[in-house]
Amino acid sequence: MNVILLIIIVFITLDFILERVLYGLNARDFGKPLPVELAGIYDDEKYTKQQQYSKAKYKLGIVTATVSLVVELVAFGLGLFGWLDGVLREALAGVADPIWFTILLSVLFFVVICVVNEIIDIPTAYYSTFVIEERFGFNKSTKKLFWIDQLKGILVSVVIAVVLLSVVTWIFAEIPDWFWLLAWGVLSLFQIFMLMFYSNIIVPLFNKQTPLEEGELRTKIEDFASKAGFKLNNIYVMDSSKRSTHANAYFTGLGSKKRIVLYDTLIKQLTPDEIVAVLAHEIGHYKKRHTLKMLIASLLSSLVMFLILGWALGSSALSVALGGPEQPVFHLGLLAFGILYSPISTILGILTNVSSRRHEYEADAFAASYGLADDLISALKKLSSESLSNLQPHKALVFVHFSHPTLLQRIVSLRHAERSDSIS
Repeated sequence: MNVILLIIIVFITLDFILERVLYGLNARDFGKPLPVELAGIYDDEKYTKQQQYSKAKYKLGIVTATVSLVVELVAFGLGLFGWLDGVLREALAGVADPIWFTILLSVLFFVVICVVNEIIDIPTAYYSTFVIEERFGFNKSTKKLFWIDQLKGILVSVVIAVVLLSVVTWIFAEIPDWFWLLAWGVLSLFQIFMLMFYSNIIVPLFNKQTPLEEGELRTKIEDFASKAGFKLNNIYVMDSSKRSTHANAYFTGLGSKKRIVLYDTLIKQLTPDEIVAVLAHEIGHYKKRHTLKMLIASLLSSLVMFLILGWALGSSALSVALGGPEQPVFHLGLLAFGILYSPISTILGILTNVSSRRHEYEADAFAASYGLADDLISALKKLSSESLSNLQPHKALVFVHFSHPTLLQRIVSLRHAERSDSIS
């Protein structure tokens, strides 16, 4: 067997084992007695329900991950990606222009994979929505809305993939020596564009966003924003309740394009003061420049990745490993590189999560500095209760995958910040 192909298969398998160990450790702690700081969030009946919900999601995760592993091993082991490359080459044999041939070949290759992947994921999404979420009272979506969402999701993914792949493949074919820098520039601009306009362009395809109406809540939010020195023009409410009872709020955009979006379910579950506390946390991210810092870190890490990718794509070894021709092939090389780079991606992901958790503490402390610690704690407890959250995830899982500290960690940190502010 080709050495590179063997390494790819080993990496895929090790990733599966790591994830199963982490989630297995997490499942082992289901049902542990709650510490005193978390008392009252669940009564005995609801805590039992929460454990059942966690176990149901855990079992589905095992099935999903196992199916994914089998599909990937079969695809790589039997050389299906090389086979697909050959089929598409025959189908495009009539395209005379070599640049257009390369672009169409790469675009069709990844579009086929994208669509097949989405189709494979549909049964999991369906079961999660209409069995698990339905059983525990979260689902509000209809089957019609579900299928419309799936179709829209596939179309949006395909359109974005076609545009980006066309540009990136053209750069690879026409300016190979500067591919790493130019491709990084294109994808960086796209990342910044989506950060600024995602809520304006993508979200409306799935949800309605309406300005928060005048009243007590808007007045309280605007009063706090003014007190915190945060210029706020855009506060929107999203109709998330048509799909789920889960609640959330998020801050998006940069500069004049920044906006706060509240799920309508959040408004139903929390008091105005609690919502202000949640938004104070989000404004804390902005005031501490967390979004900008994370963006810069992401761009720098992707620059390093593209530098390595540009070198790797010049080799025919990645193409041959997937059953392709004995020459550098952009789409086969990109696919193989994605797997080979996965250990570095995992390490970078862990470092990103460590930084993100630190930012969450800082944003909580910002809210606490305005005397909102109690309201934020109350809000976090309510949201955890309403969503049947696992209040005691395993430390290893938190370290590897969690971008936020646990509820217990946040409560302890908020109490400390509150005491520090009262002393000062």
